[in-house]
Amino acid sequence: MDSLDLSALSLARDWFAAGHAVWLVTVVDAWGSAPRPPGALLVLRGDGAVAGSVSGGCVEDDLVERVRSGGNGDRPEVLAYGVTSEQAARAGLACGGRLRVLVEPLRDTTWVTEVMDRVSRHERVRRTLSLADGSVSLATAGRDDTFSFDGSTLRALHGPRWRLLVVGAGQLSQAVATMALSLDFEVHACDPRDSYHAAWRIPGATLHRGMPDDVALALGLDAHTAVAALSHDRKLDDLVLLEALKSPAFYVGALGSRRNDADRRERLGQFDLSADQIARLRGPIGLDLGGRTPAEIALSVMSEVVAVRHGSPLARRRPLTEATP
Repeated sequence: MDSLDLSALSLARDWFAAGHAVWLVTVVDAWGSAPRPPGALLVLRGDGAVAGSVSGGCVEDDLVERVRSGGNGDRPEVLAYGVTSEQAARAGLACGGRLRVLVEPLRDTTWVTEVMDRVSRHERVRRTLSLADGSVSLATAGRDDTFSFDGSTLRALHGPRWRLLVVGAGQLSQAVATMALSLDFEVHACDPRDSYHAAWRIPGATLHRGMPDDVALALGLDAHTAVAALSHDRKLDDLVLLEALKSPAFYVGALGSRRNDADRRERLGQFDLSADQIARLRGPIGLDLGGRTPAEIALSVMSEVVAVRHGSPLARRRPLTEATP
């Protein structure tokens, strides 16, 4: 569940507390060009107000009509859209997309408050809903847990699945951290240099003051973690790379020019890294978007991270010039 869905869930709690009837609508299956993935959430109020989304808007319109006409019941139910050509046209899915959504009445918000509290502590939570009786239970979710629905039980995930470790706490790192947070990454920054700590002002990101290799080991880099070495201090950047390139981290990149990248790879080759491990390094870091400011470079870095995460083909990397710190 991303931050927009969490915001909708928080609003559902407020509406319920104000005395409104509230339903949660969750995408449980999506095929073709359906715009929202499984797990996406919409909150529907008894007077037709909505928060969040499950499609581009037309499915939402149909759901609003249902609630205004009294079509929503007091038990969870599954609705299908786009199954027939008539439904596809009516629901705005004529381009071929299909989706099923689960509509459940919100009966109690105790679990919502617990989810919000645990996610604020960077925990990942699994919510299990039984369609038979509408009961909800919560448990700690692992990073390998995924959303699932088998027709009788919904297992939805709340909280960040993806992590980013940034080495360096300078202006560029702050821009990258801010952008990563907006993309629903759990963000950790590491910089042992005291002179950079006072200017760190990124709410929601954790700043570590230890050495980068120690921080990387403590975090336990896994297949849902990206690492960006941005300190512009080769000693610090090399330390995290020595650990990250041996880990399952899905993305490992480092700031610098092509010349610096070649020198870095030569240095790394003097340690206990194989040629295949060194080849995992993405450098110069980021896609070549032509930008020079910290915010533009941060965009190029996070664009590459997201592309790698989704397995999308990458554009040309940054040019020969040194990236501006």
